[in-house]
Amino acid sequence: RITILPHGSLRILNASKSDEGRYLCQGVNIFGSAEIIASVSVKESTVLSCKALHDSTMDVTFYWTHNGQPIDFEKEGGHFESIKAQASSADLMIRNILLMHAGRYGCRVQTAADTVSDETELLVRGPPGPPGVVIVEEITDTTATLSWSPGADNHSPISLYNLQARSPFSLGWQTVKTVPDLISGDMESAMAVELNPWVEYEFRVVATNKIGTGDPSAPSRVIRTNEAVPKTPPANVSGRSGRRHELVIAWEPVSEEFQSGEGFGYIVAFRPNGTRGWKEKMVTSSDASKFIYRDESVPPLTPFEVKVGVYNNKGDGPFSPIVVICSAEGEPTAAPIDVKATSLSVSEILVAWKHIKESLGRPQGFEVGYWKDMQQEEAAEKVKTEGNESSILLTGLEGNTLYHLTVRAYNAAGYGPPSTAVHAATKKSPPSQAPGNIMWIQDGSHVSLGWEPVRPLANESDVMGYKVLFRQEGQSNSQVIETQKTSAVVLLPDVGVYIIEVCAVSEGGDGTASPQIRVPSFSGGKVTSAQSTLHVLSTSSSSVTLLLALMVPSTSW
Repeated sequence: RITILPHGSLRILNASKSDEGRYLCQGVNIFGSAEIIASVSVKESTVLSCKALHDSTMDVTFYWTHNGQPIDFEKEGGHFESIKAQASSADLMIRNILLMHAGRYGCRVQTAADTVSDETELLVRGPPGPPGVVIVEEITDTTATLSWSPGADNHSPISLYNLQARSPFSLGWQTVKTVPDLISGDMESAMAVELNPWVEYEFRVVATNKIGTGDPSAPSRVIRTNEAVPKTPPANVSGRSGRRHELVIAWEPVSEEFQSGEGFGYIVAFRPNGTRGWKEKMVTSSDASKFIYRDESVPPLTPFEVKVGVYNNKGDGPFSPIVVICSAEGEPTAAPIDVKATSLSVSEILVAWKHIKESLGRPQGFEVGYWKDMQQEEAAEKVKTEGNESSILLTGLEGNTLYHLTVRAYNAAGYGPPSTAVHAATKKSPPSQAPGNIMWIQDGSHVSLGWEPVRPLANESDVMGYKVLFRQEGQSNSQVIETQKTSAVVLLPDVGVYIIEVCAVSEGGDGTASPQIRVPSFSGGKVTSAQSTLHVLSTSSSSVTLLLALMVPSTSW
């Protein structure tokens, strides 16, 4: 029955007296809130009654007309309803009555013998109609004098008027302050005050009577208030990071709504703490939000008193409150020392360094540049750290490649000098050959493995040993046994089927893994059977061949 519409209005269907009262609508955003209160009164439906004296032996029919036209109860939008409570009377109920329902209503009573009729005048009172054309008669920098003609009062005298304005900077139409403060219903002019200079406005007028507030007038023509000296200084004047010997002053630009005229700009004034004379610099861009003063004689972190004012073609406006800002600390001046680059794998190099602590130009992080031996330093790729990190792992590098590397500190002011270049070569690629001709013998839960050694190619890393990886089928994490031999013994800890793989280990990382071996374990880590089986996985062809199976009868099953 009660609905909030998408644009924010509240709709109440089948309103009754219980819906009367004061309704508050509140809008909220991150900048604050605004609200409006409306008083709602619910009026009873209008009823016209028609009674007739007639012969009781004859049937009576009642017909209703509005301004001479028969009322079609099916096509009148549900406003009209015919109610016949008794044989000799009928009522016409008008629900949700509108101004359009005013006029002459007729009741015609007909029997088989005769017809009689009568009429009555219905007066509908409502909120005022929209006022006539709004004329802007006089304009200053902060006021506009308006006049208008009254609209229809709809049978209830107009009690007061309300002036509204709209500008490119407002959120729709807003009520403006006026002189007089309250505009009575017999007035046809008023002055809008406290407008902003050099801003385009439209105005409209809304009338109110005892019944309610009517629709607004059509908007006036667009006018622009006169220019004036600006009155709003910039807000949030503060310092920013800069290079050595720089004083960086920043502020929030003044909105066009408050610039008050053409030729708007800023006056930046500053002086070292404890001195008397101000240095002033003009910034002619209305959108500017920063000014940089550079003086080689200014030491880092020198405190300055700073204020920022405004001006336009009409004159100089006020300055912001004085704040204290220090000159820039500057970019780092020392290069990192003890830079070391260590190759970890075919694609990784670890870079570490130390930094000399400075009282000025403190780093916010470090940048590592690296490039291949046959490239120029200008082609270097760069990666940054933040804070006091003193190492970084470079990844995604090419294998068997010599890299040159430098490290430099940085902060908001810029970059410091780079370190002396260091060099490191990534490891050769791991062996591409997988361990071949794997043989295994299972003795209960023990699996003895053997394989042919891997022989790396010339451009591959030397074999340092082997890894045996085994996991229970259906699991993703493998257990690992490392060995420098070409054999190993694996204890299968639980009942189930195990997947076993073997790969070579080298400086460049792990080599290609062997084909998977599926081995069942029935004893869960305990030798409960004396049976053993020799298997050979030949990699000389694409098929897995079972060469020998030796069964030893169990005596303890």
